[in-house]
Amino acid sequence: MFELKMDNAKYWRDCVESIVSLIDEGSFNIAKDGISLKAMDPSGISMVSFFIPSKAFSKFEVEKPTSIGLNIENLGKVLSRARDDEVLVMKDADSKLLIEFIGKGVRRRYKLPLIDVRKNVEKEPNVQFDASVEVAGEPLKEIIKDANLISSYISFKAAKDNFTITAHGDSGELEEVHEPDGTVIKKLEAQKAADATFNLEYLENMVKSCPIGNSISMSLRTNEPIKLSYNIGDATITYYLAPYMES
Repeated sequence: MFELKMDNAKYWRDCVESIVSLIDEGSFNIAKDGISLKAMDPSGISMVSFFIPSKAFSKFEVEKPTSIGLNIENLGKVLSRARDDEVLVMKDADSKLLIEFIGKGVRRRYKLPLIDVRKNVEKEPNVQFDASVEVAGEPLKEIIKDANLISSYISFKAAKDNFTITAHGDSGELEEVHEPDGTVIKKLEAQKAADATFNLEYLENMVKSCPIGNSISMSLRTNEPIKLSYNIGDATITYYLAPYMES
């Protein structure tokens, strides 16, 4: 049994939006310290790891650790109906998740069936990263849009003194070289150079929920999965994406 209350329903909507573009179903693990989720996308090339602490809720009552499997797309559709100044309540109700929006003089209730998730993910990839980069979120979104004009893939190369972004396709080439001066690259640490190429569509879906003004942490190792992480309020969202390897 659990009952959770959040004074700003749209905040939970924003959290789920960071997940819904990549995975179709997943299990939310509800424990006393908060809610977590780990899931792979259907293609198996990306992973999402999400955690929001109990302090983000105005009410967080959990009798014992509970796991609830949900269709994430359907959950996202319901939460998209959150309105300004509405309070969100979530609790279990006869093998369903009850979602209640409480506004001025009105309550709206949805019930979503709980499902058996096909594949649960327990561990994150074990990669010994060689470089870490802290990038301003909004400029990174624009860089990805620029690269999308000419390619479906983007390459990141982290060196000790700069961070290089390249993309190439039939219509042209893009190269950007950034120094860690605090404008786009907030911080750069590289034990040795790291270089890998990734699918732009996945990256775009990963970074789009980063709030304005926030930074995105990137971890790289040559031809290994990239790790991206940022905060949405008290919540932390982490993504892993396998590299693109030309055949």
